[in-house]
Amino acid sequence: MHFSSTTIGNERRRVKPLPFVWPYALVFWAVFIWAFGIESGYMRRALGSGGARSKQDAGSMWTVVIGNYIGMLPAVLLAFRVPTAVFEHEVLFFWLGNVVLIAGSLRRRHSFRMLGQYFTYGVRAREEQPIVERGAYRWIRHPSYTAGTLMFIGMGLAFGNWISFLILTFTVIAGYVYRVRIEERALVASLGDKYVAYMRRTRRFIPFVI
Repeated sequence: MHFSSTTIGNERRRVKPLPFVWPYALVFWAVFIWAFGIESGYMRRALGSGGARSKQDAGSMWTVVIGNYIGMLPAVLLAFRVPTAVFEHEVLFFWLGNVVLIAGSLRRRHSFRMLGQYFTYGVRAREEQPIVERGAYRWIRHPSYTAGTLMFIGMGLAFGNWISFLILTFTVIAGYVYRVRIEERALVASLGDKYVAYMRRTRRFIPFVI
């Protein structure tokens, strides 16, 4: 059976996800480093302050962090191993994924600015802390988690494989669902009725929806 060099080249490229194919790799990893690089400083601060080991946190920080990385491993491997699950318009989804990843990171940075010193990786609620209602926090209680979800959804789209997309989406949502339960329990315990009132007039993740 005869295959043209063009056909062989296309098949090889499709086995390899676009984030690992030049020049797409340059774009994706530049965006990835820009998006996730800022997170390391906040994580170091949480580890240094002991917030990740507090009773209030109840392991929620590591649930999110480790869960995300556990999700990334099979997502990357399956993107290589199951080329039959590649999106039909792979290049289009690659660029869409990068846009979603950038949008999620910008929303995360917005949350960092709005919360200021009260943004922590580990749950640390204090009675004297205010309830921030600036920016996105006016309508939703956890815009940073919505943003984090968008970042991983963007990665899944960029990998161009629906199995990878589903794995990344599921793991990040599962981690944040647990985190939100722990965080809101701590905030209600520390801030009392004023946080309960804030919960009543806002949504968790998407304004007016959920």
